[in-house]
Amino acid sequence: MKLLIGNRNYSSWSLRPWLVLKHFDIPFEDEVLQLQGEGFRDVLAQRSPTGKVPVLEDDELKVVETIAIIEYLADRFPDRAIWPDDIGERALARAAAAEMHSAFQALRSHAPMNLRASHPGKVNVDTVVKDLHRLETLWGELLTRSGGPFLFGAFTAADAMFAPVATRIRTYALPVSDVATGYVDAIYALPAFQEWLAMARHEPWIVDDDEIDVIQGRVKPGTLV
Repeated sequence: MKLLIGNRNYSSWSLRPWLVLKHFDIPFEDEVLQLQGEGFRDVLAQRSPTGKVPVLEDDELKVVETIAIIEYLADRFPDRAIWPDDIGERALARAAAAEMHSAFQALRSHAPMNLRASHPGKVNVDTVVKDLHRLETLWGELLTRSGGPFLFGAFTAADAMFAPVATRIRTYALPVSDVATGYVDAIYALPAFQEWLAMARHEPWIVDDDEIDVIQGRVKPGTLV
Protein backbone atom coordinates (compact mmCIF):
# COMPACT_ATOMS: atom_id res chain seq x y z
CA MET A 1 0.00 0.00 0.00
CA LYS A 2 1.02 3.58 -0.58
CA LEU A 3 -0.31 6.69 1.15
CA LEU A 4 -0.15 9.91 -0.84
CA ILE A 5 0.26 12.79 1.60
CA GLY A 6 0.77 16.53 1.59
CA ASN A 7 3.59 18.45 3.23
CA ARG A 8 4.09 16.94 6.67
CA ASN A 9 4.46 20.29 8.38
CA TYR A 10 0.99 21.44 7.34
CA SER A 11 -1.19 18.58 6.10
CA SER A 12 -3.39 17.68 9.04
CA TRP A 13 -5.57 15.32 7.03
CA SER A 14 -2.51 13.40 5.84
CA LEU A 15 -1.21 13.01 9.39
CA ARG A 16 -4.32 11.19 10.58
CA PRO A 17 -4.24 8.01 8.43
CA TRP A 18 -0.43 8.01 8.48
CA LEU A 19 -0.50 7.71 12.27
CA VAL A 20 -2.92 4.79 12.03
CA LEU A 21 -0.73 2.99 9.52
CA LYS A 22 2.47 3.61 11.45
CA HIS A 23 1.22 3.04 14.99
CA PHE A 24 -0.56 -0.20 14.12
CA ASP A 25 2.46 -1.50 12.22
CA ILE A 26 0.74 -1.84 8.84
CA PRO A 27 3.29 -2.09 6.00
CA PHE A 28 3.08 0.89 3.63
CA GLU A 29 5.03 3.47 1.71
CA ASP A 30 4.28 7.17 1.54
CA GLU A 31 4.82 9.84 -1.07
CA VAL A 32 4.66 13.60 -0.52
CA LEU A 33 2.69 15.62 -3.06
CA GLN A 34 3.46 19.31 -2.74
CA LEU A 35 0.71 21.72 -1.69
CA GLN A 36 2.38 24.72 -3.28
CA GLY A 37 4.53 25.42 -6.31
CA GLU A 38 4.19 25.58 -10.06
CA GLY A 39 1.72 23.00 -11.36
CA PHE A 40 1.01 21.47 -7.96
CA ARG A 41 -2.74 21.41 -8.54
CA ASP A 42 -2.25 19.58 -11.83
CA VAL A 43 -0.16 16.95 -10.07
CA LEU A 44 -2.81 16.52 -7.39
CA ALA A 45 -5.51 16.17 -10.03
CA GLN A 46 -3.50 13.48 -11.81
CA ARG A 47 -2.78 11.44 -8.67
CA SER A 48 -5.96 11.94 -6.64
CA PRO A 49 -9.59 11.41 -7.74
CA THR A 50 -10.58 14.50 -5.74
CA GLY A 51 -7.45 16.55 -6.33
CA LYS A 52 -6.74 16.42 -2.61
CA VAL A 53 -4.68 14.39 -0.16
CA PRO A 54 -4.53 11.94 1.49
CA VAL A 55 -5.11 9.04 -0.90
CA LEU A 56 -4.52 5.40 -0.02
CA GLU A 57 -3.47 3.22 -2.94
CA ASP A 58 -3.89 -0.54 -2.51
CA ASP A 59 -3.19 -2.30 -5.80
CA GLU A 60 -5.71 -0.75 -8.22
CA LEU A 61 -7.91 0.66 -5.47
CA LYS A 62 -7.69 4.34 -4.53
CA VAL A 63 -9.39 5.37 -1.30
CA VAL A 64 -9.91 9.08 -0.58
CA GLU A 65 -11.17 10.90 2.53
CA THR A 66 -9.44 10.30 5.83
CA ILE A 67 -12.31 8.55 7.64
CA ALA A 68 -12.88 6.25 4.66
CA ILE A 69 -9.17 5.37 4.62
CA ILE A 70 -9.21 4.59 8.33
CA GLU A 71 -12.35 2.46 8.02
CA TYR A 72 -10.79 0.58 5.11
CA LEU A 73 -7.69 -0.13 7.20
CA ALA A 74 -9.86 -1.31 10.11
CA ASP A 75 -11.68 -3.72 7.78
CA ARG A 76 -8.48 -4.84 6.10
CA PHE A 77 -6.63 -5.43 9.39
CA PRO A 78 -9.28 -6.40 11.97
CA ASP A 79 -6.63 -7.73 14.36
CA ARG A 80 -5.02 -4.29 14.83
CA ALA A 81 -7.65 -2.78 17.21
CA ILE A 82 -7.78 0.43 15.20
CA TRP A 83 -11.17 1.10 16.85
CA PRO A 84 -12.07 -0.01 20.41
CA ASP A 85 -13.22 -3.63 20.71
CA ASP A 86 -16.31 -2.88 22.78
CA ILE A 87 -19.30 -2.02 20.58
CA GLY A 88 -20.37 0.92 22.76
CA GLU A 89 -16.88 2.37 23.02
CA ARG A 90 -16.44 1.87 19.29
CA ALA A 91 -19.62 3.86 18.64
CA LEU A 92 -18.36 6.70 20.85
CA ALA A 93 -14.97 6.65 19.11
CA ARG A 94 -16.56 6.85 15.68
CA ALA A 95 -18.86 9.65 16.82
CA ALA A 96 -15.87 11.62 18.12
CA ALA A 97 -13.98 11.04 14.87
CA ALA A 98 -16.98 12.12 12.81
CA GLU A 99 -17.37 15.28 14.90
CA MET A 100 -13.71 16.10 14.32
CA HIS A 101 -14.21 15.58 10.59
CA SER A 102 -17.17 17.95 10.35
CA ALA A 103 -16.72 20.51 13.13
CA PHE A 104 -14.10 22.75 14.76
CA GLN A 105 -14.05 25.06 11.74
CA ALA A 106 -12.78 28.04 13.73
CA LEU A 107 -9.67 26.17 14.88
CA ARG A 108 -9.01 24.99 11.35
CA SER A 109 -9.35 28.45 9.87
CA HIS A 110 -7.62 30.57 12.49
CA ALA A 111 -4.97 28.13 13.76
CA PRO A 112 -3.55 26.10 10.86
CA MET A 113 -1.34 23.13 11.67
CA ASN A 114 2.29 24.20 11.56
CA LEU A 115 4.60 21.77 13.33
CA ARG A 116 7.80 23.76 12.87
CA ALA A 117 6.37 26.96 14.29
CA SER A 118 5.85 28.43 17.74
CA HIS A 119 3.27 31.22 17.62
CA PRO A 120 2.00 31.96 21.14
CA GLY A 121 -0.42 34.85 21.15
CA LYS A 122 -0.91 34.96 17.37
CA VAL A 123 -4.42 33.49 17.50
CA ASN A 124 -7.22 35.61 18.96
CA VAL A 125 -8.64 33.23 21.56
CA ASP A 126 -12.11 34.76 21.18
CA THR A 127 -12.27 33.37 17.63
CA VAL A 128 -11.69 29.78 18.77
CA VAL A 129 -13.08 29.75 22.31
CA LYS A 130 -16.23 27.78 21.42
CA ASP A 131 -14.16 25.07 19.77
CA LEU A 132 -11.84 24.93 22.76
CA HIS A 133 -14.77 24.58 25.14
CA ARG A 134 -16.17 21.72 23.07
CA LEU A 135 -12.77 20.01 23.04
CA GLU A 136 -12.51 20.35 26.81
CA THR A 137 -15.94 18.75 27.26
CA LEU A 138 -15.43 15.93 24.77
CA TRP A 139 -11.87 15.07 25.77
CA GLY A 140 -12.68 15.40 29.47
CA GLU A 141 -15.65 13.02 29.28
CA LEU A 142 -13.79 10.40 27.26
CA LEU A 143 -10.59 10.58 29.31
CA THR A 144 -12.59 10.25 32.52
CA ARG A 145 -14.33 7.15 31.15
CA SER A 146 -11.13 5.53 29.94
CA GLY A 147 -8.62 6.71 32.52
CA GLY A 148 -6.30 7.84 29.67
CA PRO A 149 -3.73 8.49 28.50
CA PHE A 150 -5.71 8.37 25.23
CA LEU A 151 -9.41 8.91 24.67
CA PHE A 152 -10.22 5.20 24.93
CA GLY A 153 -7.26 4.12 27.02
CA ALA A 154 -4.99 2.77 24.29
CA PHE A 155 -4.36 4.76 21.11
CA THR A 156 -7.14 4.38 18.51
CA ALA A 157 -8.27 6.03 15.30
CA ALA A 158 -10.16 8.61 17.37
CA ASP A 159 -6.84 9.88 18.74
CA ALA A 160 -5.40 9.97 15.22
CA MET A 161 -8.27 12.21 14.20
CA PHE A 162 -7.58 14.65 17.05
CA ALA A 163 -3.78 14.64 16.79
CA PRO A 164 -3.64 17.73 14.52
CA VAL A 165 -5.80 19.63 17.01
CA ALA A 166 -3.30 18.77 19.73
CA THR A 167 -0.56 20.35 17.62
CA ARG A 168 -2.57 23.53 17.21
CA ILE A 169 -2.92 23.87 20.97
CA ARG A 170 0.83 23.59 21.39
CA THR A 171 1.87 25.71 18.38
CA TYR A 172 -0.32 28.66 19.40
CA ALA A 173 -0.17 28.09 23.18
CA LEU A 174 -3.96 28.03 23.34
CA PRO A 175 -5.38 28.11 26.89
CA VAL A 176 -6.64 24.67 27.92
CA SER A 177 -7.00 22.72 31.15
CA ASP A 178 -4.43 20.43 32.71
CA VAL A 179 -6.46 17.46 31.47
CA ALA A 180 -6.32 18.68 27.89
CA THR A 181 -2.63 19.54 28.23
CA GLY A 182 -1.96 16.01 29.45
CA TYR A 183 -3.73 14.61 26.41
CA VAL A 184 -1.69 16.84 24.09
CA ASP A 185 1.46 15.57 25.81
CA ALA A 186 0.34 11.97 25.26
CA ILE A 187 -0.11 12.61 21.53
CA TYR A 188 3.34 14.17 21.28
CA ALA A 189 4.91 11.26 23.17
CA LEU A 190 3.51 8.67 20.75
CA PRO A 191 6.47 7.18 18.82
CA ALA A 192 4.60 7.34 15.51
CA PHE A 193 3.86 11.03 16.03
CA GLN A 194 7.47 11.71 16.99
CA GLU A 195 8.59 10.13 13.73
CA TRP A 196 6.23 12.32 11.66
CA LEU A 197 7.25 15.40 13.66
CA ALA A 198 10.94 14.82 13.04
CA MET A 199 10.37 14.57 9.30
CA ALA A 200 8.12 17.64 9.30
CA ARG A 201 10.77 19.73 11.03
CA HIS A 202 13.31 18.85 8.36
CA GLU A 203 11.10 19.67 5.38
CA PRO A 204 12.46 22.61 3.38
CA TRP A 205 9.11 23.70 1.92
CA ILE A 206 6.79 26.51 2.98
CA VAL A 207 3.08 26.58 2.11
CA ASP A 208 2.10 30.23 2.25
CA ASP A 209 -1.63 29.50 2.58
CA ASP A 210 -1.02 27.79 5.91
CA GLU A 211 1.26 30.34 7.53
CA ILE A 212 -0.55 32.34 10.20
CA ASP A 213 0.86 35.71 9.09
CA VAL A 214 -0.45 35.16 5.57
CA ILE A 215 -3.85 34.02 6.84
CA GLN A 216 -4.22 37.07 9.09
CA GLY A 217 -3.46 39.29 6.13
CA ARG A 218 -6.35 37.95 4.07
CA VAL A 219 -10.09 38.52 4.29
CA LYS A 220 -10.85 34.78 4.10
CA PRO A 221 -8.45 32.19 5.56
CA GLY A 222 -7.20 29.41 3.32
CA THR A 223 -8.48 25.85 3.74
CA LEU A 224 -6.03 23.78 1.68
CA VAL A 225 -5.40 21.29 4.46
